[in-house]
Amino acid sequence: MMNAAHAHQPARASTLAALLVLGATLFVPGVRAATPAATGAGTAAAAAAAQTPPAANACPALLNHTIPRLQDEKNQSLCQYAGRVLLVVNTASFCGFTGQYEGLEKLYARYKDKGLVVLGFPSNDFNQETGDNKQIADFCFNTYAVKFPMFIKTSVKGPQAAPFYKQLADKSGQVPRWNFYKYLIGRDGQVIDSYSSMTGPNDKKLVAAIEKQLAIAGK
Repeated sequence: MMNAAHAHQPARASTLAALLVLGATLFVPGVRAATPAATGAGTAAAAAAAQTPPAANACPALLNHTIPRLQDEKNQSLCQYAGRVLLVVNTASFCGFTGQYEGLEKLYARYKDKGLVVLGFPSNDFNQETGDNKQIADFCFNTYAVKFPMFIKTSVKGPQAAPFYKQLADKSGQVPRWNFYKYLIGRDGQVIDSYSSMTGPNDKKLVAAIEKQLAIAGK
């Protein structure tokens, strides 16, 4: 009769052989076996990465500028306007086109909830904005009740132009020729077109171009 010890010897041999095969698999030089836990973690990480959406309204290069606002000269990043349609205007208080402030404010009020922002940049490049920032701010608010964002007195053309305006000129191929020159920027931060001072805020082509850009869903 075979005793119990001998009866278990084949089973032990089979178990030992299986362990040796497993050990060889786990420790092959240069190869790291994937454990169930590691495999599960890797799968979860891959799934999370696939579900993570890209950053919303990432700042376009054109808007990557910080400029003090007019009323208190506190720095403002233009990146806050990423994903909006922008109408950029160089302004002046003593110009034949100064009355466009009223139309620009009405345009802003009409379309701001749809994504339009008018950005005003007072400039003395054409010798018609002689006041300081406080005087300009008071004039804009008291005379035309301007509520769209305004920035400090800025040079908009030539070697001394602010970097933002240098980029606008580079992208559009046009520099401001006079006060109240306008640049239309799409939601993607690209210059769509530029408009002379003669193109008022109520101009049909300008309004149509703005509405076309507003109809494009923000990214």
